[in-house]
Amino acid sequence: MRRRGRFVGLAYLTPALLFVLAFTVYPLGQMVWMSLHNWSLITPPTYVGLDNYERAFADKQFWTSFLFTLKYTAIITPILIVGGYLLALLVSANTALRKVTRTVVFVPVVIGLGVSSLLWYWLFSTDFGIINRILLDLGLIDGPVLWLGVDADTSNWAIIASVTWKVIGFGMLLFVGAIQAIPREVTEASMVDGARFGQRVFHVILPLTMRTILLVTLVSVIGSLLAFDQFYIMTAGQPQNETATSVFYVYLNSFPYLKLGYGAALSMVLALTILAFTVVQLLLTRRSSA
Repeated sequence: MRRRGRFVGLAYLTPALLFVLAFTVYPLGQMVWMSLHNWSLITPPTYVGLDNYERAFADKQFWTSFLFTLKYTAIITPILIVGGYLLALLVSANTALRKVTRTVVFVPVVIGLGVSSLLWYWLFSTDFGIINRILLDLGLIDGPVLWLGVDADTSNWAIIASVTWKVIGFGMLLFVGAIQAIPREVTEASMVDGARFGQRVFHVILPLTMRTILLVTLVSVIGSLLAFDQFYIMTAGQPQNETATSVFYVYLNSFPYLKLGYGAALSMVLALTILAFTVVQLLLTRRSSA
């Protein structure tokens, strides 16, 4: 019976294992193989060993795009974490008005990132964008602002605003679940002891939701390091590739420049960086739960 149970368990696991092999292990192995070759899709692949990696570490434009990606990640991650947590504190109570607020904030999450980026591209348009129109009507600006593609910092902040609108509801929802999972006896005891709302947040709620905070931070950082759609649609790397993220630079080398092998090597460097951050984050999560 025990052997039969093992076979039944393996039978249930087989579809998931096949899925992982087909869509994770095989593509990863293919990318490693490609990174060791020069391949343009037009000519047959040529084995070059670690030449692509040596070239990647000496590529100033790649590291410029990587530093820009880190800058973008360092700015948007605290905004998403702090903003999502504050919203969660506001809507964690189970009232009718807060249910509506929860829904309104979460609705952008279900919109595709490409659609959201196109929407904000229109909103930030210099000629017919509604944001310039509102600011002009309020007298806050003297003329239309060139939000996208002219100044790297302005473009970056415009994209951060669009992504925050799109993503902040996801973190809010996770934080709401974590806050509502705190036993009522704990919060009631702190209230009996005379703790004010701010004291309850910093000394009770925050420590008990730290694992969720670390989880949302991990998801936010990985998503930011892999940012592509919003920059491709809203700025296309302009001006002069100053808003080109790491993934955008990988895309340029892999497809428009037909350097699949070199693009795969760049992808491996980026993947190892994300893996290193993930390991550190998991260690911090384990330590916080110890």
